[in-house]
Amino acid sequence: MNRAASGPTAGAPAGVDGQRYTVISADCHAGADLLDYRPYLEKRYHEDFDAWAADYVNPHEDLLADTADRNWNSALRLAELEADGIVAEVVFPNTIPPFFPSASLMAPPPGRAEYEQRWAGLRAHNRWLADFCGRAPGRRAGVAQILLNDVEEAVREIRRTRAAGLTGGVLLPGVPPGSGLPELYSAVYDPIWAVCADLEVPVNHHGGSASPPLGDEPAARAVFMVETTWFSHRALWHLIFGGAFRRHPGLRLVLTEQGSGWIPGVLEMLDYYHGRLVAPAAKEVTAESRFGAGLAEAMGDGPSAVWREHCFVGASFMRPHEVPLRDRIGLDKIMWGSDYPHDEGTAPHSREGLRIAYAGLPPAEVALMVGGNAARVYGFDLAALAPLAARHGPTHAEVSVPLAAPPPGATSPAFARGGSVRVW
Repeated sequence: MNRAASGPTAGAPAGVDGQRYTVISADCHAGADLLDYRPYLEKRYHEDFDAWAADYVNPHEDLLADTADRNWNSALRLAELEADGIVAEVVFPNTIPPFFPSASLMAPPPGRAEYEQRWAGLRAHNRWLADFCGRAPGRRAGVAQILLNDVEEAVREIRRTRAAGLTGGVLLPGVPPGSGLPELYSAVYDPIWAVCADLEVPVNHHGGSASPPLGDEPAARAVFMVETTWFSHRALWHLIFGGAFRRHPGLRLVLTEQGSGWIPGVLEMLDYYHGRLVAPAAKEVTAESRFGAGLAEAMGDGPSAVWREHCFVGASFMRPHEVPLRDRIGLDKIMWGSDYPHDEGTAPHSREGLRIAYAGLPPAEVALMVGGNAARVYGFDLAALAPLAARHGPTHAEVSVPLAAPPPGATSPAFARGGSVRVW
């Protein structure tokens, strides 16, 4: 894929001319403390919420730790991000919304009996998030949450949250096997794709949100780690082969925190199957072509063309082995993220995380990956962020120096030595 294609050069001057990078983390997480969601719930749910919250036991250790307030303490969060060289962020969910069994990214889709209360809980989070982003104007792009059980309700919430100022787009829930929901390739979701295209709302699909339940045995946890990113990747080929991008040319898909090194190989695989299924060149009959009836008309362009036109990657804590693939992924597609405040994220060593990934690269390329592309996708104003970047952003000279050793205490996979595994 050509670096010059799609031309997102608007991000480069802000990072290059100032000699400091404007770093926008395309993957951060936040949420309210459990009881602080109550004012954002409709009053008719307050009594049920009080009863539920009184008995709820939080299963996540990081949300019980003394540092949990990083999720909702706005001033602390800004200070820590600035110390880490970051001046703006895309905000995915993290804490427990009302009536959920766990953090919403990991929770299975609700059944019919749970849907109403879960939906109320997500709407409460979206209202809280709009206020939270409003405390740092221009610096937070909040990602709204929806459920897929009722498409019309989801469309209304997308319109409402966009009007309320959430500029991070919408979080597409996972549809794991056995969920009871239509697969993502289904045209039943067309009203969602249509409103997102119409309002220029990015559709985000975050890693970890589409895996089926496997249990809690040691082997199950290991299998989850191996398979979870693959289940997240499925959204890409579902939407491509389902024709969502053909029917809605303005639709944009962002795949976040599921690696980036897998993308070139998967696109080659999808192109192969596309070619075999539609057999376009010589109208030849292939072993697979009997399965491809109507596919060419339904999906339009081939997978690689769809990727170039519509898709992006939130390349959280991008690792050194992924960087040489940047041209094949698309230099204008990659958006670095710190994954703050998670243990697997680069904080408080994001400056070193940038060095281990991007040392020795042309500053114009680095500027796109660490901020310019995210500004274009999520609507950040680089000129407005420039004074903050001038105070807090890492310098070109700093990032250009290769990292000799991981920072003491760093827990992010970004610093793993010998880590050349292409995460699926």
